[in-house]
Amino acid sequence: MTAVTKPRLTSVGNNPTRIWGMTNAERTRRIAKAQELDGGGDAGVMLANDDYAFDPAWSRYVAARPGSVLMLAGVPVLAHVDAGRADAVAAGMLDASSDASTALSTNGGSGASTSTPLESSATPLPSLTIIDASDPAGIYDDVLRKREKPFALPLTPETVPVIERASYQGAYKGVTDLLTLYLWPVWAFHITRLCARIGISPNGVTAIGSVLCIVATVAFWYGWFWSGLAIGLVFMVLDTVDGKLARCTITSSKLGNAWDHGVDLVHPPFWWWAWAAGCAPYGRPLTDGTFWIVIGTMLFGYVAQRLIEGAFIVRFRMHIHVWQRFDSKFRLVTARRNPNMVILFASLLILRPDWGIIGVAAWTAISLVVHLVRLLQAMAMKARGVPIVSWLAD
Repeated sequence: MTAVTKPRLTSVGNNPTRIWGMTNAERTRRIAKAQELDGGGDAGVMLANDDYAFDPAWSRYVAARPGSVLMLAGVPVLAHVDAGRADAVAAGMLDASSDASTALSTNGGSGASTSTPLESSATPLPSLTIIDASDPAGIYDDVLRKREKPFALPLTPETVPVIERASYQGAYKGVTDLLTLYLWPVWAFHITRLCARIGISPNGVTAIGSVLCIVATVAFWYGWFWSGLAIGLVFMVLDTVDGKLARCTITSSKLGNAWDHGVDLVHPPFWWWAWAAGCAPYGRPLTDGTFWIVIGTMLFGYVAQRLIEGAFIVRFRMHIHVWQRFDSKFRLVTARRNPNMVILFASLLILRPDWGIIGVAAWTAISLVVHLVRLLQAMAMKARGVPIVSWLAD
């Protein structure tokens, strides 16, 4: 099998404006390294206009389409061209950016113009397939499991807040739990921006979160549920921050990814076990029989759900939660850590943490059945010749 050679991504221009604590040229360099677009060879060159910031989803998209150019209001933002045309295209890119800046100043910041910057450029970009960055249809990002409209915006000191927020929102998975989707974003955004400004790495955030995760487990074990919930809340927010910080600053690493996902995968059963044990010192002990039924149900259900999710990926090359709209909606509340913590929090409000952990066990069993049924339904449909595709890819 012939290896696919990728183009080399390089910046055009020199923009001093910083985003997430770095220059745009440095951001482009990190994107190139992360997406393996920093090599040589004869696969062509991808030129990035340094006067514009773009979502990394665009560089993946354009890299797979030789002879294409991503345009925003007539200005080339990204162009995938043959190496022999790189200099001419780079010149056209700079001319178009200069014309756009002049038009913006002439029109008092409105950006209105009788012609597009590309049309008035001294070095036009003929024979390239135009991709409109403002197309409302957007593209499907299989990395973040969502259909999205990636951002591409002029980078100026005035637009930095807008770009950073767009970059942060672009790093969010479209299919996740209700707390991560609706409650964490505002808190996590400000913490992510602070970490980027003061230079805390994603692995540093993961390390702090790991310590808090252990402390919360101990608190649950001794029945200090409110303290454990408070500490666990901080950990859960940081668990969102480390991934968003890595994506926004383009500093993801194999170690950080394995560490973060490893903690996410391992700690929930320990939290549930500690909570069940902590009901005794709290004053609401479970009977021995109930305790082991709860623990057995949660452990079996947790592992079995993960195996079902893995089987779905292996068989259908996508996550079970992006198959049909129902699956994406059910992911909001399925028996993962965050929805389970909502159940435990509600039980503590009525001073019955024992009911809470029993509720978590019951919801785990129900979620397991739902996932198993969905896997079997997908297998049956495929056996009938019905293609299994994500509703988000439509």
